Amino acid sequence: MNSFQYMKTNFNIPNFLSLLRIVILVPFVIFVTKDEYSKVGFVLILSGLTDLMDGYIARKLNQITVLGKMLDPTADKLTLMTIMVCISLKFPQMFPFMVILIIKEVLMLAAGGILLKLKKTPPSSQWYGKVSTVVFYVSAIIIISIKALIGKDIEILNNLLMFFTSVCMLYSLWRYFKIFKTLIKSEKVNL
Repeated sequence: MNSFQYMKTNFNIPNFLSLLRIVILVPFVIFVTKDEYSKVGFVLILSGLTDLMDGYIARKLNQITVLGKMLDPTADKLTLMTIMVCISLKFPQMFPFMVILIIKEVLMLAAGGILLKLKKTPPSSQWYGKVSTVVFYVSAIIIISIKALIGKDIEILNNLLMFFTSVCMLYSLWRYFKIFKTLIKSEKVNL
């Protein structure tokens, strides 16, 4: 495939949205460090919408590409990790929940790496993974919005939101682990 064909195939709306999700992490971090919570909320909403739209558009317009299959989960992981770190730095009481979420993401990356090393295709995202991501975004947006609107955080609400988010993420991890186990046991390794 020549470079023109590669560009024509891979530079599409879904891949642009995934790239945008990575790029807007820079202003997100800047806004968090400056305590500009209304702007943080706007960036979170934009990030969440682009996350929902990229996969939908890719399927609807038949624009699924190899680059997109790598770019979307990379954007997801970078976004989740960045948001987690920023929130735990601004809301220290939430650090234990962030540790749970970070461990989940690291385990998911490790499992995907193991499957790739064994020349097996990692599973596509499932409904429970998508739901846990939406719950994470909604929780983060609520926490940031309250901080923007009243200038302080409501610790019990933050803890409840992050507890619910952690339960969803751990359920998602458990379901993906079952798929991972099945894939490891299936087929001979093609080395």
